[in-house]
Amino acid sequence: MMPNIDNIEKKEYTEVVELWEASVRATHHFLKEEDIEYFKPLILNTYLDAVELKCMRNNDKKIVGFLGVAEQNLEMLFIHPDYRGKRIGKTLLDYSIDKLNVTKVDVNEQNEQAVGFYKHCGFETIKRSEIDSSGKPYPTLHMVLKK
Repeated sequence: MMPNIDNIEKKEYTEVVELWEASVRATHHFLKEEDIEYFKPLILNTYLDAVELKCMRNNDKKIVGFLGVAEQNLEMLFIHPDYRGKRIGKTLLDYSIDKLNVTKVDVNEQNEQAVGFYKHCGFETIKRSEIDSSGKPYPTLHMVLKK
C-alpha cells in the first residue's frame, strides 16, 4: 500500500519553511545562523516554486516531511525532527524514485546522516564540490542512484 503522499499548496509554504528550519537546526549543525536566515526567504520566495513538491502529513494534516524535485534531481528532502526515524524520509525518497524519476541528489558533505542515508538507499558519490550551489563554503557531494 502506498502511504499518503500529498501535494503542497502555496498557502502552506510558511509551514513548509518552518519545518525546513526545524529540520536544518536539528541536522545541519555546520550552518551559521546567518546562513539559515539567508536561505529562509530564498526557499519561501524562490526554491519552493522551482520544484515539484510532495509531502507526508500526520493525522492532524500537518506536514511532517516534504520533498522537492526538479529535472530528476532531489532538490530537497526534510523531515520534522519529531518525526525522524519513522521511515518518512525513506518513504518520500522511494516515492521520488518510483513516481518522479529521481536519479540524483546533492548533499552537504558535513551532513553525515544524510550522506549515510542516501548511500544506504542506493546512491553513490560521483563528484565533490568545495562550495554549495549558492557559492557558500560548504562542500557538496553529487550523488547518483546506482542502477
